[in-house]
Amino acid sequence: MQLTQRNKGLLMVIAGAAMWGGSGVAGQYLLHDCGVSTGWLVVTRMLLAGLILLGLDALCHRDGIFVIWRDRKDVRELLIFSIAGMLAVQYTYFACIKAGSAAAATVLQYLMPIVIILYTAAATRRLPRRIELLCVALAVGGTFLLVTHGSMNTLSVPWDAVCWGLASAVAAAVYTMTPKRLIRKWRATLVVGWGMLIGGVVLAVCFPPWQAEIRWTMTAGLVYAYIIIFGTVAAFGCYLGSLRYIQPAEASILGSVEPLSAIILSVLFLQASFGLLDLLGSALIISTVFLLARN
Repeated sequence: MQLTQRNKGLLMVIAGAAMWGGSGVAGQYLLHDCGVSTGWLVVTRMLLAGLILLGLDALCHRDGIFVIWRDRKDVRELLIFSIAGMLAVQYTYFACIKAGSAAAATVLQYLMPIVIILYTAAATRRLPRRIELLCVALAVGGTFLLVTHGSMNTLSVPWDAVCWGLASAVAAAVYTMTPKRLIRKWRATLVVGWGMLIGGVVLAVCFPPWQAEIRWTMTAGLVYAYIIIFGTVAAFGCYLGSLRYIQPAEASILGSVEPLSAIILSVLFLQASFGLLDLLGSALIISTVFLLARN
């Protein structure tokens, strides 16, 4: 059976989202079981992934990787994206995993569309549309179920993990909105590569990458390699490459495979418990992506 371009795009975005979900589970193993610090994991991931992405971009494009530095407006937006977007979303996401779990961190980060809705409403001074209000209600209800299991007297996700998860959603909104003009003007690999590298260099001031506290084993080495190669470079390549064949709305919907894969892999490999209320809360949050993508 011949693989059509559309089916190729669908498979690429599903693969990319699944690898992103897997990187969270891999990160949880390193953070919880191998003594890795959040700062060291994030800074080395960003530095290595940034160098790889820029190297691949240099091989594919003749104009070089420094063309983006010629315009002051481009440089200003790139720095904002790198620090307030890329660095912030990476650190808050893995800090949430450190305090809680990969499944919870990935689902909480999917509150990002709600942050964008509220920001857009405030910036344009208009009330959200009915469909947007419905999504806000679903997201709040889903978060309540995920965090409390329906009871105000219990907290199924640690409070510091909830705070990091909400911060991750805000950072993901910044990460999503700030590079749009740059990516249209240049290309995703160039912008994301520089974003990773700059963010890694800035974070290295606080967390020097040569100061590693990790109990290296064969498994730990393979898991770390997965995070860099598959969970970052290959995942970005598949997801961004899929946009050549399918619409962005379709990519947004299928991107929901990420939290689903994080949940499934956490249960399979980390013996995580994920009950009915957890699944219901996650489903409510993820459903907002489907509703917004349709509109």
